[in-house]
Amino acid sequence: VQLQASGGGLAQAGGSLRLSCAASGRTIRDFHGGWFRQAPGKEREFVAAISRSGYGSVSRYAESVKGRFTISRDNAKNMVYLQMNSLKPEDTAVYYCAVTQIVWAYVDSAPHYTTWGQGTQVTVSS
Repeated sequence: VQLQASGGGLAQAGGSLRLSCAASGRTIRDFHGGWFRQAPGKEREFVAAISRSGYGSVSRYAESVKGRFTISRDNAKNMVYLQMNSLKPEDTAVYYCAVTQIVWAYVDSAPHYTTWGQGTQVTVSS
């Protein structure tokens, strides 16, 4: 499977952006989908994850984005999305989508993801 992230750009603090992750090569309905981000000089960190088909549409968020970001998926379109509202300058980073078949307990751990998209830059100005 290949992943292509898009939708990044420049936003003002308090604004919104919607990231998209398009999968190709095979269906990702059997994969948990995740978003991670990496700011300059920092390690890649977990943002959000959404469960695979048949797992009950469960999601998980980092505390720093809870209540502001929403992850969703459209299995018919082979897509995963990240709606980002109330953006803050500290949300500035390169955002990566990824998929995994690891057990749900580990979906916030980047090493457990097998396939990654190329990243899309999000810049939030104050």
